[in-house]
Amino acid sequence: MRIYIIGNDGITLCRAAPAAVNEGEIAVASNEELRAAPLSGKRLLALWNALPSVEKRRKVGDRRALIDQLWSEIEALPEPEPPSDAKRSSKQDVVIAMLRRPEGATVEEVAHATGWQRHTVRGVFSGTLKKKLGLSLASAKEERGRVYRIAEPANA
Repeated sequence: MRIYIIGNDGITLCRAAPAAVNEGEIAVASNEELRAAPLSGKRLLALWNALPSVEKRRKVGDRRALIDQLWSEIEALPEPEPPSDAKRSSKQDVVIAMLRRPEGATVEEVAHATGWQRHTVRGVFSGTLKKKLGLSLASAKEERGRVYRIAEPANA
């Protein structure tokens, strides 16, 4: 069921009836409820003119016809995108992912990927990853330089 909250800042779609509406807001679920709502002609006109792709009006004209047209336009609005549950990856997440790769990462590679200075990368390795998160870092001198990896626990 679609419930629309009409407020001072426009129309908001809710998927379920709200427990309470704020002062000055009106909840409607049908054309009949919209007709019965205490909306002034000025507010109806503002709601109409705020809708995308409608011909703007200067006068209300026939109130009942305007409400019917307003309801049709509201019902035709697309469903809003549901909020994404996916967490944006942080630079720290990027660093950990780089260090978990079999090939590991050098300080320069991490600095390039994150935009950090080399001393900041070393500080993250020492302070955040080792001290705060308790991860074990292993490093080895390889052809491309000193490569760091997250060492897997011995009991794994």
